[in-house]
Amino acid sequence: MAFPERFSNLPEYAFPRLRALLDHHPPGGEPVAMSIGEPKHAMPPFLSDVLNAHLDRFAVYPANEGIPSLLSAIQGWLDQRYGCTVAPENLMVLNGTREGLFNAALALCPEQKRGRPPVVLMPNPFYQVYAVAALAVGAEPVYVPATRDTGDLPDYAALPAERLDRVTIAYLCSPANPQGAVADKAYLRDLITLAERHDFRIFADECYSEIYRDAPPPSALQVAQEMGADPARVVIFNSLSKRSNLPGLRSGFVAGGRESIRRIRQLRAYAGAPLPEPLQHVAAAAWADEEHVRASRARYQQKYALADRIFGSVHGYEPPEAGFFLWLPVADGEAAALDLWRATGIRALPGAYLSREVEGRNPGAGFIRVAMVTPIDSLEDVLRRLRNCLYS
Repeated sequence: MAFPERFSNLPEYAFPRLRALLDHHPPGGEPVAMSIGEPKHAMPPFLSDVLNAHLDRFAVYPANEGIPSLLSAIQGWLDQRYGCTVAPENLMVLNGTREGLFNAALALCPEQKRGRPPVVLMPNPFYQVYAVAALAVGAEPVYVPATRDTGDLPDYAALPAERLDRVTIAYLCSPANPQGAVADKAYLRDLITLAERHDFRIFADECYSEIYRDAPPPSALQVAQEMGADPARVVIFNSLSKRSNLPGLRSGFVAGGRESIRRIRQLRAYAGAPLPEPLQHVAAAAWADEEHVRASRARYQQKYALADRIFGSVHGYEPPEAGFFLWLPVADGEAAALDLWRATGIRALPGAYLSREVEGRNPGAGFIRVAMVTPIDSLEDVLRRLRNCLYS
């Protein structure tokens, strides 16, 4: 039996790789999970009542694009948060943003550009679904360094014009996973201008937008509307996983130009998995409430201060602007993660598992990613043990 070749060069996914690295070694203490970005703050307490009030709707097939109350709640949030005006036809509810980041490429990436296979750009390191989406549509994935030298964001404008002319999609994650860097309005304006010059779409992954230190990160959609750019130029993705501490709800959304969303909706109607209606009612209530978001953000801001105090004297430490990851410099990410596990029981992710080797260099190899999802009352002890293990 033959199998497709397009995914044959994919490495093992990050977390099975981590299990293979660590799990045949005993932990050096009570295990502490800091490898996966799974929020541990309390979910909004009022949501259980919302779910209970709509349990009978598990008996119906859910709306493909999203129930009206959920679309309205997302519209309201986009207006309140960014000043963006978005019609319901320019939105679709997602079963988690990973679904959208993948399926939007299937729906919107042309088979060719300028008579050649298309190019899909992505930062390196990156959220791994970007690469799988590019391969699924037969595109050439191009991994663009997002390192300290580039402000931890990809410098797409530095690519040759010939390559940029073949680009159909450029992924951007801001706030960035794993580095926590934020694309400001100037960066986004320059990227949108580049996309207009070379005629490609921007897929903006904004899932960490509500976890930040001081200034709220801008949205690519916000900047595009301010510029009067073609509505089809930018497609944004966001979710409740990080904002509302609801990763298990699997509720997100995609927003973009009307024709882009029509095509994404059409693909979803054939091959997608809509969010069950009771969960859509829960999501609508969560998007409509900001109090729980402010409370959660305040706890993350305490965590930033704690991390800065503990790691501030470590050479190469850079405080994250946003998100909840620490991107910590080490000599070798795999060796550091293994040492940390065997000495302390702390589970961190080698940075190389989130990036690809290009021209002999993997930009994540000298880092580990640490998710600050541990409760604040125990985080100081955990971070001090981590520092003492790796930097003593």
